[in-house]
Amino acid sequence: MFRIWAKIFRDNHLLRDTVICNDTADTRTHKVFAAIDEICYEFDLGKPIWLDSTVNEFKRHAKARFSQDNFIETIDFDYLEIHVIEED
Repeated sequence: MFRIWAKIFRDNHLLRDTVICNDTADTRTHKVFAAIDEICYEFDLGKPIWLDSTVNEFKRHAKARFSQDNFIETIDFDYLEIHVIEED
């Protein structure tokens, strides 16, 4: 089981969250990108851009924050945080 917890924050308050589960035999990278697609669909967001700093943070901590710099359109929150909470 592979699970990612996604949270949207504004002013240090949690606005929305969801957990995406994936049982497929895909690679970790494919599971992460599939989860991002589901998260963006559920939260009605455009897909964020993975900047080098975001990739490095995700590699080190299995957690990443996407702020306004990662989105093309304007967002009405401070950041979207994803965190891998379970890996197979």
